[in-house]
Amino acid sequence: QVQLVESGGGLVQPGGSLTLSCLASGNIFSINTMGWYRQAPGNQRELVATITLAGITNYANSVKRRFTISRDNAKNTVYLQMINLTPEDTAVYYCNADLRVDRLRSPRNYWGQGTQVTVSS
Repeated sequence: QVQLVESGGGLVQPGGSLTLSCLASGNIFSINTMGWYRQAPGNQRELVATITLAGITNYANSVKRRFTISRDNAKNTVYLQMINLTPEDTAVYYCNADLRVDRLRSPRNYWGQGTQVTVSS
């Protein structure tokens, strides 16, 4: 059983900062790309940032130069550092991982349960 558990969400004022963490646990053989997505009320889920096993990153234009994604492969953890937050960043943030549970099976996509980030004064 594989679980992705996010933490670090909360309420922050405009201009503030937050760091999200996501721990992947369970029967994991290897993890390829990890990422963060978000979904605001009434909107579709959208890409925020991804990072490959080699550390290559990709960001949505709306978060470039404000958000930084990183990962600790030894801990199966991915992070999202967010600065200069605006009310438009308010959403549920979901962790995503493309991983194998053993060397014989194809990689599968897994999601966390989400963590709420609210930017408001």
